[in-house]
Amino acid sequence: MAKKIPMRQCVGCGEMKGKKEMMRVLRGTDGSIVLDMTGRKNGRGAYLCMKKECLTKARKNKGLERSFKVSIPQEIYENLEKEFEEGEHAGKT
Repeated sequence: MAKKIPMRQCVGCGEMKGKKEMMRVLRGTDGSIVLDMTGRKNGRGAYLCMKKECLTKARKNKGLERSFKVSIPQEIYENLEKEFEEGEHAGKT
């Protein structure tokens, strides 16, 4: 029997994709919002495609804010963008 692939919806573009193809943004128990590269940290997760446009869309449509039910300051988005770029470069080497 084929193994079921867990699907997640991107909070940026709204597309459904396999969990492994996406990046998880995490709201930790302490309220911090970080990129969870392992996908295994504890906390509330929201998923983004591995494209910068999706992070930009999520910022515009407040997708992460809806997922986490909190308002997200600009500097958190800026940190996510930095982490996102670092993750992107790490994946390409």
